[in-house]
Amino acid sequence: MTDTTDDIAEEISFQSFDDDCKLLCSLLNDVLQREVGTKFMDKFERDRTLAQSACNLRMAGVEDTAQLLDNQLASEISNMTLEEAFTLARAFSHYLNLMGIAETHHRVRKARSVAPLSKSCDDIFNQLVQGGVTPDELYQTVCKQEVEIVLTAHPTQINRRTLQYKHIRIAHLLEYNDRPDLGVEDKEMLIEDLMREITSIWQTDELRRHKPTPVDEARAGLNIVEQSLWKAVPHYLRRVSNALKKHTGRPLPLTCTPIKFGSWMGGDRDGNPNVTAKVTRDVSLLSRWMAIDLYIREVDSLRFELSMNRCSDRLSKLANEILEEETSSDDRHESWNQSLSRSQMKLHSQQAPALPTQLPPRADLPSCTECSDGGSQYPRVVPGTDYKLLNRQDGQGSSLDSSFQNSRPNLRMSLPNGNPANSSSAHSVVSPRSTSFNSSQLLAQRKIFAESQMGRSSFQKLLEPRASQSPGIAPYRVVLGNVKDKLMKTQRRLELLLEDLPCEYDPWDYYETSDQILEPLLLCYDSLQSCGSGMLADGRLADLIRRVTTFGMGLMKLDLRQESGRHADTLDAIIRYLDMGTYSEWDEEKKLEFLTKELKGKRPLVPPSIEVAPDVKEVLDTFHVAAELGSDSLGAYVISMASNASDVLAVELLQKDARLAVSGELGRPCPGGTLRVVPLFETVKDLRAAGSVIRKLLSIDWYREHIIKNHNGHQEVMVGYSDSGKDAGRFTAAWELYKAQEDVVAACNEYGIKVTLFHGRGGSIGRGGGPTYLAIQSQPPGSVMGSLRSTEQGEMVQAKFGLPQTAVRQLEIYTTAVLLATLRPPQPPREEKWRNLMEEMSNISCQNYRSVVYENPEFLAYFHEATPQAELGFLNIGSRPTRRKSSTGIGQLRAIPWVFAWTQTRFVLPAWLGVGAGLQGVCEKGHTDDLKAMYKEWPFFQSTIDLIEMVLGKADIPIAKHYDEVLVSESRRELGSKLRRELLAAGKYVLVISGHEKLSENNRILRRLIESRLPYLNPINMLQVEILKRLRCDDANHKLRDALLITINGIAAGMRNTG
Repeated sequence: MTDTTDDIAEEISFQSFDDDCKLLCSLLNDVLQREVGTKFMDKFERDRTLAQSACNLRMAGVEDTAQLLDNQLASEISNMTLEEAFTLARAFSHYLNLMGIAETHHRVRKARSVAPLSKSCDDIFNQLVQGGVTPDELYQTVCKQEVEIVLTAHPTQINRRTLQYKHIRIAHLLEYNDRPDLGVEDKEMLIEDLMREITSIWQTDELRRHKPTPVDEARAGLNIVEQSLWKAVPHYLRRVSNALKKHTGRPLPLTCTPIKFGSWMGGDRDGNPNVTAKVTRDVSLLSRWMAIDLYIREVDSLRFELSMNRCSDRLSKLANEILEEETSSDDRHESWNQSLSRSQMKLHSQQAPALPTQLPPRADLPSCTECSDGGSQYPRVVPGTDYKLLNRQDGQGSSLDSSFQNSRPNLRMSLPNGNPANSSSAHSVVSPRSTSFNSSQLLAQRKIFAESQMGRSSFQKLLEPRASQSPGIAPYRVVLGNVKDKLMKTQRRLELLLEDLPCEYDPWDYYETSDQILEPLLLCYDSLQSCGSGMLADGRLADLIRRVTTFGMGLMKLDLRQESGRHADTLDAIIRYLDMGTYSEWDEEKKLEFLTKELKGKRPLVPPSIEVAPDVKEVLDTFHVAAELGSDSLGAYVISMASNASDVLAVELLQKDARLAVSGELGRPCPGGTLRVVPLFETVKDLRAAGSVIRKLLSIDWYREHIIKNHNGHQEVMVGYSDSGKDAGRFTAAWELYKAQEDVVAACNEYGIKVTLFHGRGGSIGRGGGPTYLAIQSQPPGSVMGSLRSTEQGEMVQAKFGLPQTAVRQLEIYTTAVLLATLRPPQPPREEKWRNLMEEMSNISCQNYRSVVYENPEFLAYFHEATPQAELGFLNIGSRPTRRKSSTGIGQLRAIPWVFAWTQTRFVLPAWLGVGAGLQGVCEKGHTDDLKAMYKEWPFFQSTIDLIEMVLGKADIPIAKHYDEVLVSESRRELGSKLRRELLAAGKYVLVISGHEKLSENNRILRRLIESRLPYLNPINMLQVEILKRLRCDDANHKLRDALLITINGIAAGMRNTG
């Protein structure tokens, strides 16, 4: 239940925050007065005032009167018509969203005004140098650091993308409002623009009417790159470079980037049958297409900027070679033109447009302004199984939501080598017009020609001056023009691949790797430096080089993820087909013996003619696609629910077999290398065995040699926070994760293998979330040695990376936290007694948690009655099912809806249940002073307690009690009362150990932010209770269902997260 403000609450100035809130809420009031009328607004204001008064009284300790006001508010809500409740829910929801925009804006404002900013590169580099780290050690560590942020499509982003973009536009307007030079007329225009945006938001449907497909989710991830990360990355790398130069005397190398990005969108098939091999292939190609499209735009701007003639001999030679090649190509093209009839040539000359007079997009702006710019102003087309239009309007970024009418019905174009992809269409392009050619045929022929490779090339020539006409053409423009030409051919090749059309491009005509793109760019850079134009080299050109280094050919490498059982089933089917036995009946040692033997062999295991069940075929098809794409496009292959060494070797064997098959089909080695195979340990049982599994793997000669040879002696291991928390409670999960990481690091050290830990953290604290800096700084010593991978999920992706300015801040926090954990590792427990106390607390906590969640026969029914869990499926926020298997129990329920449901009721049970029992059990044995010392001196224990305190500060007992009183059967209400007593006990003991007088005392600004939301949040919770009550008596009422979903959206906005 982490709050995006948790990372930055200390950075918010409340006066300006209040001013922005008042402005936005006042404008929403005006909009609602016009849209729904004065009578409704009077009712809205009355309900808000009742809620505000109850909150004030409760904070003053006058609980009885506060409860009376809550009862009065609940009574008024219960008497509302459905239409009134629906409109009221919408109004409160939009108020909370606008307050969230104001909070995010102030995060940006404070980061801009404070220097040096806490946890920035400048701040931490200075601390380290002052603390004794030598400049050379600092420089080398930063340059070698490898952090990868992996964006996932976990279904916790509740807002429609349309509304996300409108919220971003309001954030841009608030930023504009901060300018000191605004005149009266400017202010008036700004207010009008804000009114338009808020009106547009009110008139937009908040609800998704259809579930997104995996490709839709991947497009959303690409949007984040385009609207924000694309602008943020160069700005962030300049900050790193400038701070390094200030504190070490050397800037960051141009092709060095401490942070890269990965994605699970379109690759995570664990429990999601909608993610198929074809989806993975299409998403990977789509990502490459988008990367090329972004590079083309940057190269266009660079060509305008680099207009100088002075250059190095190497660049001059390359430019001349390109010009000679173009001249000979033009001659061949001219010869072909002469074969056309005179009338057709006349037709083409009549249709030729004038040379463009417009600058390339953004060419008139310095590259340093990109971080605050809203985005491009023209539409783009993104290919896919169904083409989509990217609508860019006034800083909205791009939207892949709009459908694109397929204006290219015939992509079977002639290829550069002259061989037509489709003979009939190629013939229609070059055949002369006959005497009976009517006007409609003429238009059709002109359309086909314009859409063909040759036609598009002819049009491009009109835009580019010939060498003979421009003898003084700048060499940088020549070279970059050639880069653009290759990029465009690369893009067209990807379009053909996406359409499953023949593609016979000469490899010299397109780019396959990012190194090929970097080569001419670095040549231009070196040339400018050698000619005394270093200032020019370090501008837009350096930014592009850094983007290519960071984003590569596909923006984000796509991880694949599948459950271990699916691989075992696949091998079982193959081995049965080959009459070699029954894999599923073998013990672990026999499996390892078989797998190792097959991995050492050179023949494929799977016969091409094998016939298997559809689910097995899908697994085999996935490995086939992985072999076709290779490690240039894909990242890791993650095995969820891994528990044995055989789970890893099974994937290695299936991967090897697919690569052998694809290599035979291609007649050459597969592109890129083999994928990293990453076991994911999730349950408490599997976490406890993680170190043993890694030791077993590394003891196998073949595997150890494979890691050294193919992965540079690097083993990656993923630990899961969500399922371990649902399995044993947050407190026990935190301790088991800590111990598992220690054991995995020790196992790798024993074999001289480097390890990277991949943290599968959710947005909520119940799923491992929390402030990034705090989380990294509390890891076991030695577990963060210059490398780290971490997921960012659902609504956290938009919250942390949705704006360029917030993205820069988050990237700096990741960089400096990992750097500190590497050079100044956190302290381990001071004495063995602390570990023993932690073990005892964990055992008591786990027993308490499981006795409630898994062993109490009434709990499951209570959970369904007291929360909107059953209704969450109507939200359409993700492509995957809410359960791994068809079962009604807690065990098969995914962690996200488990946490999501409790967050809605403000009880947030998964984050604290068991904590009070564990702390109480140890304190009552006389160890209170020991726990206080642990809190002060052990970063892991301190962060665990602080995060639980943060959750307890957000939990709301009166609201949770209201859900029970209205929705829960009388026979089960005692269970709710018992749980509320446990919540109070957890708060009591957390305060004893932390030494705080009240919850969130160490984060007063966060507490004040939460309090500012309550007058809008409490009424929407009461509305949800009333709507749930009505809906459970009339479950076919779609209007009631919509009203419920609106309240879910509003509460998620008020809690600043979902699951």
